[in-house]
Amino acid sequence: MKIHLTRRDELAIITIDAPPLNLYSLDLDAEFHEALDELGDARALLVNATGRVVSGGVDVSLFAAQEYRYEAQQLFDRMLILPQRLAALPIPTVFAAHALCLTWAFELAVACDLILAAQSARFGLVEKVVGLTPTMGGTQRLAARAGVGRAKEFVMTGDLYDAATLERWNVVNRLFPDEGFAMAAEQFALSLAVGPTQAHFATKQVLAHFENGGVPEADAHVTTIASALFETEDLPRAVHSFLTDGPGRATFTGR
Repeated sequence: MKIHLTRRDELAIITIDAPPLNLYSLDLDAEFHEALDELGDARALLVNATGRVVSGGVDVSLFAAQEYRYEAQQLFDRMLILPQRLAALPIPTVFAAHALCLTWAFELAVACDLILAAQSARFGLVEKVVGLTPTMGGTQRLAARAGVGRAKEFVMTGDLYDAATLERWNVVNRLFPDEGFAMAAEQFALSLAVGPTQAHFATKQVLAHFENGGVPEADAHVTTIASALFETEDLPRAVHSFLTDGPGRATFTGR
C-alpha cells in the first residue's frame, strides 16, 4: 500500500508512503482516491508523507509511455481529478510538508485549504526539466495564492524555494520547527476538526465564489450561505453558550 488512511478522533489522516521518493504513479493515484472515498464522517483531513522527502515528483516513465497527444491528455485529465477532489471536500484540509515537496505533491498542497511546513522544507514545480508544464493545477492554484508573477517565476525557473520564502509569498500558512513537526501539524489539524466545521465549509463556499468572481460574486452568495448555518446544531448551541457561559466555551459536533 502506498497510501494509508488513519483516524485520530474527528481527524482523518492520509499518509503518502511510497519509498524511497514517494513518486506519483497510477497505482498511488488509485489508492489516494480510495482513501478519499473512505473519509466517512471525518470533520477535517490532514495529508502528510513518510520518508526523507514528501515527494521527488512523478514517475517519468508515465510520460515516456505516452506516444500520442490524446493519450497524454487522457493521462493529465486523470491526474487533475485528484487535486480537484481535494479542493472540493466540504471539510477543512491541511497539507503538512516536512521536507522536499516537488511537482504533484506540491500541486496537492495548494489544492488544500492550508499548508503547514517544517522550517527545512523546500518546494518546487520542476516540470521544465522534461519540457513540460504542471498539469495538476499547481500553476493556477499557486497564482491564486501568490499572484501571477510569482507563479510564472516558480514554474519557469524550476528552482527550489524554501518554506520561509513561500510563507512570505502567502503560499505556506504556518512554519513549525523541524523537531516535533509531525505532532504539531496533527495538533493543528485536529483543532480544526473539533471546531465549527459546518461554518468552515461555509467559509470555503464564500471564498470559492470570491475566486470565481471577486467581491461582488461573493457578496451575491454570502448571506444565503451564512444564514443556512442557523439550520445546523452547532450555531444555535454556540450562541446560547456565548450568552450563558461567555465566549470561547462552546463545543462543536459538525452537525
